[in-house]
Amino acid sequence: MEEFKKASATALSRRTVLGAGLFGAAMLASPFVRRATAEENVLYVNTWGGDWEASAKANLFDPFTEKTGVEIRTVSPISFAKLSAQASTGIYEFDVTTLGVADIARANAASLIEPLEGHVDASALWEGAIYENGVATHGFANQMAYNASKFPNGGPKTWADFFDVQKFPGARSMQRHAVRVMTFALLADGVPKDQLFPFDIDRAFAALDRVKQDVRVWWTAGPQARQVLLDGEVDMAAVWNSDARAAQEGSKDKVEILWDQAVIDKGCWVVAKGSPRAENGFKLLNHIAGNAEGLAKFCIKDQSGPMNPKSFDFIPKDVAIYMPTYPEHLAKAVVIDAAKLLPQLDEVTSRFESWVGI
Repeated sequence: MEEFKKASATALSRRTVLGAGLFGAAMLASPFVRRATAEENVLYVNTWGGDWEASAKANLFDPFTEKTGVEIRTVSPISFAKLSAQASTGIYEFDVTTLGVADIARANAASLIEPLEGHVDASALWEGAIYENGVATHGFANQMAYNASKFPNGGPKTWADFFDVQKFPGARSMQRHAVRVMTFALLADGVPKDQLFPFDIDRAFAALDRVKQDVRVWWTAGPQARQVLLDGEVDMAAVWNSDARAAQEGSKDKVEILWDQAVIDKGCWVVAKGSPRAENGFKLLNHIAGNAEGLAKFCIKDQSGPMNPKSFDFIPKDVAIYMPTYPEHLAKAVVIDAAKLLPQLDEVTSRFESWVGI
């Protein structure tokens, strides 16, 4: 449990960039490159570095090397721009990387990643394991948390309540992130979760207009979201699950966390298009998907949740109940489907940034 409580700055910054793909952002990779050669027993993996990489190495990469004899060499940080460049230049810095749902939809549409058919047996995996030619292994949630002392007669329970400034007056905070915020808005306006994507854009902004004046902070980093809730600057906030838990543990007041209608983003492993070491890449993806215990340990450290249901056999219940993919939570959650949003992403982003106007 103590390991689960430790906040990871690396994980927080990683989540910022996972979502940043929705704004067309891409991080720069290191300048060292290598031309395509079919090196035996070597695989170059793009990672987030830091604690994230250390956990992946210990729980996912080292067991893979022990099992297959394939050495893994890491390159960081994650770079969508480099993934794109590799496909046309034939100069490969990495063979395998992870992408959030927005970037993987973009990458797959642009043929920047290798197809998985014939290389990964989807029938042997769990439902939804294969997404846009990636293996979705872990996820994090965007959920509601509120200061219970501000609502003695009972606080908000749904996004409809969060957007109801008459019934639940008070300052709000949300992430400056178009897709997640518009998902909240449409849920608040009564759109069933199986009809959210693609967006009814005008309906989403009409709902957002109702709450805009009460959103005091549009946060851009997880610790900021947590802090404005702890400081009492806002009464309720849409935050990442790790920060919601940290606020709950660190507040002198009672902070309530809601799992109903949590919005989940997924981390997906992909093989770079044209990689000369693609076969080793496919082996790694199969290993990560099938290594339920290793994935469990990785998610405990990462403060995310495994998409492989079998991983929960290796996670203590007092830790599992704070994970976004815990079966009871996942059943009530919404998983972002960026593939359906792909044609709308540019319009959604530009219109949202103009609407926020900060």
